[in-house]
Amino acid sequence: MQIEPSPSRYEDKMQYIQCGNSGLQLPRISLGLWHNFGDVDDYDEAVRMVQYAFDNGITHFDLANNYGPPEGTAEANFGKILQHFPKNTRDEMIISTKAGHLMWPGPYGDGSSRKYLMASLDQSLRRLKLDYVDIFYSHRYDPNTPLEETMSALSDAVRQGKALYVGISKYPVDKTLEAYKILKANGTPCLIHQDRYSMLSRDVEQGILQAASEHGVGFIGFSPLYQGILSDKYLHGIPDNSRAAKPTGFLQRNQVSPEVVEKVSKLNAIALNRSQSLAQMALQWCLRSPLVQSVIVGTSSLEQLQNNINALNYPGFTNEELGMIDQILNEK
Repeated sequence: MQIEPSPSRYEDKMQYIQCGNSGLQLPRISLGLWHNFGDVDDYDEAVRMVQYAFDNGITHFDLANNYGPPEGTAEANFGKILQHFPKNTRDEMIISTKAGHLMWPGPYGDGSSRKYLMASLDQSLRRLKLDYVDIFYSHRYDPNTPLEETMSALSDAVRQGKALYVGISKYPVDKTLEAYKILKANGTPCLIHQDRYSMLSRDVEQGILQAASEHGVGFIGFSPLYQGILSDKYLHGIPDNSRAAKPTGFLQRNQVSPEVVEKVSKLNAIALNRSQSLAQMALQWCLRSPLVQSVIVGTSSLEQLQNNINALNYPGFTNEELGMIDQILNEK
């Protein structure tokens, strides 16, 4: 099966923005492969989502070594999907991966040591069938590894031609500032900082966003829909096929509390008044900040992906709407 990309893929379907102080532009919406691209998922639907994303201007595909499930299979499946595209399509894509969480048994399959990061990146490249990734992230801060060692490994990945840029993810503010300083001294400045950001998860507003901006580092938010809670999916209970219904999932039933559902219902009313879905409004809300370059959406169907991309077609918020949203979010 050969995929022929749409010739109109860059015709006003997507907005692009400079990532920090670099020359790299990111689409405002990126496609994440955290869920729904593993071996337990529908491969044909995964192909359709990647093709639709690319045909609509999404050039950034975000992965990690442990995405699946099982771990590693999201990279392997994305590598297979890439084979369906013309070879020169690779130069139109930003492909990122990460290392930092448990991947294989023993003392060298977890953490942020040079041993683990370098081995993991080599494994990722083999699964992806690529010579390099565009962005290689340290997926988390590891207190058991000196920060200099972790940052040195990232810098060497660039020098070895295995990555074009480096980033960090889920680092506390103090270690973030140290990491920026070390990477800059190494001659491989941090391109991008990735962290959780949504209406219901705003911790990065307490220092991370400002630190990234002041140091010329881009910011990209994951889970902008709070794993689906910021959609109409949970307004009337927990559906059987939802993430919260799965006992082994990252989203637990207790996170879909009556208090959260009440907030989401009030937010949904504002979205309906704007003639858009709650998911679309939640994405727009994240992107309202000039400190946020892109958000990563994770979709399980073509319909969800279409809905998310269409969030860019709505007018910006009025001051009154932003005030109403803040009032709801600040309710105890």
